[in-house]
Amino acid sequence: MTITIEKTSSPKQKPDQNNLGFGEIFTDHMFIMDYTEGMGWHDARIIPYAPLLVDPATMVLHYGQAVFEGLKAYKTKDGRILLFRPEQNMARINISNDRLCIPPLDIDLAVDAIKAVVKVDQDWIPDVEGTSLYIRPFIIATDPYLGVRPSNTYKFMIILGPVGAYYPEGIDPVKIYVESGYVRAVLGGLGFAKTPANYAASLKAQVEAKYKGYTQVLWLDGVEKKYVEEVGTMNVFFVIGDEVVTPSLEGSILPGITRDSTITLLKSWGIKVSERRVSIQELYEAHAQGILKEAFGTGTAAVISPIGELNWDGNQIFVNDGKIGDLSQRIYDNITGVQNGTLDDKFGWTVEVK
Repeated sequence: MTITIEKTSSPKQKPDQNNLGFGEIFTDHMFIMDYTEGMGWHDARIIPYAPLLVDPATMVLHYGQAVFEGLKAYKTKDGRILLFRPEQNMARINISNDRLCIPPLDIDLAVDAIKAVVKVDQDWIPDVEGTSLYIRPFIIATDPYLGVRPSNTYKFMIILGPVGAYYPEGIDPVKIYVESGYVRAVLGGLGFAKTPANYAASLKAQVEAKYKGYTQVLWLDGVEKKYVEEVGTMNVFFVIGDEVVTPSLEGSILPGITRDSTITLLKSWGIKVSERRVSIQELYEAHAQGILKEAFGTGTAAVISPIGELNWDGNQIFVNDGKIGDLSQRIYDNITGVQNGTLDDKFGWTVEVK
């Protein structure tokens, strides 16, 4: 499919690379492709970034039929532009699409669209250490209709923005509140799909955790409220003795791409990794025994975020004296090194934008 390109006539002023936040600044252009029942996906185009004109009855506004992804582009020291495992993001968006009754994307076409819009706005990619160009592909239902059914029309869009660290702490350990009251997802629901509804369901607990001084919420399973699932924006890992444990993918948590990359790295280093159910009680007992050595989250936005404190029903524990652990640092250094081109890409994870 041909992608038409319309360049902006009014380029924006680029921000100070040393003071980038996250998700607040957007580039000059965006990608859009339409879906119409009977025609399929069509009219792929890159146009100047601008507000959308939508009917007040547009279905996504009323019934939440939408999915999204998140990945990044990096500029290497020799000026190349690298994406990190973009085909995995587009494979995952199709899993979300299936759950939300949205027509699938051709993965190669979707990756080509990402490359194309990144290339158009390549001057926006920051090169200060710890920065990148965040890429947000998403699909929304666009029928103007009030009634509960899948839409017959959709838009697939990609927007971009230069970003710094996701958490204010950066790579320093974050404080996590263990949520025992609210429920985010259950087996059979939307937990494994990257859809806005999952994040809307997390907002109340997130606000309350922030009020108590915590950066994020650690969710427990929605049935027994005893097994660890994921943090609001990250999968989680725990170093217990000589074993690295992460909750298994059983349908209620997101199958993270950074999670998968972390598991691959750990196994390549000969470190034992177990994907299994892990209870919050087990973690607290491991801490009491002195064998909970590290805890960290993984995700596109933060890459690796060490966890320095957990608070479960008012019981606080501090992991690794509130400092980043050696293994967390090693994983972070290796993944970011591959992403920015300073380390060899032994697993073929990066894709160059040319």
